[in-house]
Amino acid sequence: MIDASLDGLLTGLTLIVAIGAQNAYVLRQGLRRSFVGPVVAVCTVSDFALIIAGVAGIGVIVQHAGWALQAVRWFGVAFLAWYGLSSAWRARRPASSLSAARDDTGRGPAVFRRAVALTWLNPHVYLDTVVLLGALANEHRDERWLFGVGAVTASAVWFVGLGLGARRLAGLFASPLTWRILDALIAVMMIGLGVSLSLS
Repeated sequence: MIDASLDGLLTGLTLIVAIGAQNAYVLRQGLRRSFVGPVVAVCTVSDFALIIAGVAGIGVIVQHAGWALQAVRWFGVAFLAWYGLSSAWRARRPASSLSAARDDTGRGPAVFRRAVALTWLNPHVYLDTVVLLGALANEHRDERWLFGVGAVTASAVWFVGLGLGARRLAGLFASPLTWRILDALIAVMMIGLGVSLSLS
């Protein structure tokens, strides 16, 4: 039980920590201390819904069409490899720091709409949560929901920590070197997950 939950937690953190528009926006709002709660809530609740859909949906597919799981599994392997190699490429190149203070803060409704758009209109969100986490969760068979609990926990911890802890982390995240190290760690984890999924 603990292994499945821990696996879900680590996998969820590996996927969600990757630099992207959504994380940049949460960090920006956190640094500005502007509508942090609503933005964190949108991202967290959206991830909850998508992860649950992924774990439940893959389970249904397995029961009715085993061949579909194989297709999803190998798609996941390819995606993990691409994700890992992309992270490795970013890690070897100096990246600019996140421009957290570039745009205007905006009013509440506009901030809310942007958070929703950055979450639900991003195709990588579906690949990460519904397809990839769903496929990896199914590898745990009867414990797949424990894996889902771990992934959901990772999402909540990350968004709350990023949004509410942004002020404390402002100096650290302003450094391109921090993101390069983070990308290198992500690359190792993603490629390792891909190998594990391909051999399972």
